[in-house]
Amino acid sequence: MEIRLIRHATLIVTYNQKRILVDPMLSPREAMPPIANSTNDRRNPLVSLPVPLSELLHADAVVITHTHRDHFDDVAASMLPKNLPVFCQPEDEVTLESCEFENVLVVHQKRTWNGIEFTRTGGRHGTGEIGRKMAPVSGFVLEAPGEPRLYIAGDSIYCDEVHTALDVHRPEVVVVNAGAAQFATGDPITMTADDVMRVGKQAPNAKVVAVHMDSINHCLLTRTDLREQLERVGLMQQVLIPLDGETVRFSSTPGQ
Repeated sequence: MEIRLIRHATLIVTYNQKRILVDPMLSPREAMPPIANSTNDRRNPLVSLPVPLSELLHADAVVITHTHRDHFDDVAASMLPKNLPVFCQPEDEVTLESCEFENVLVVHQKRTWNGIEFTRTGGRHGTGEIGRKMAPVSGFVLEAPGEPRLYIAGDSIYCDEVHTALDVHRPEVVVVNAGAAQFATGDPITMTADDVMRVGKQAPNAKVVAVHMDSINHCLLTRTDLREQLERVGLMQQVLIPLDGETVRFSSTPGQ
């Protein structure tokens, strides 16, 4: 298995010989306004794509954890081939079909495609009223013979749903959306450094891949900040923090 971080939460996952595009935000740098109610006015995305857009349009399937604009933007809606299989949570079916995608594959609980089993998991995109307004969000677990079990947690803080997914599915690789995204008021709506540490401690035999940093204006936790905090508690051997465009590779037993 290979996971290539493109930018933010956008990944190319090569799994069971299939190329899967996750949470495509494909807009040029600064093409979108700042996230509303943020503490700064920097336009999004903060950085350019590390590869040509055309390279990202050649995929075997797409996974969309939810349709907030930093995970599925107007460029993705207009440029991705309409016949691609698009896996999504039930609440996003109508939105994706309205974008004229012809093969929207809703994952209620489980769904199998080309030898890959997709299991949808829950999450919480914040706490209190903000978390309710930001809902729903999903994660996905991918399984296939000979591949490490992969858990893409999606836009979630550490919560009961994430805890349960780690316990039930026992993933070998976990992708977490860090960045501690936050509005001007309220608690973080994606994982903080402490949340990433909790994932590592709850799944000590898994490799954790932390993404969702340094690309959107309200993600206040940087890669540098996260690395420093993980180094202090001795978790940098377990947690990978790839740069945009970087590929990390895993065998069925991570670390071998």
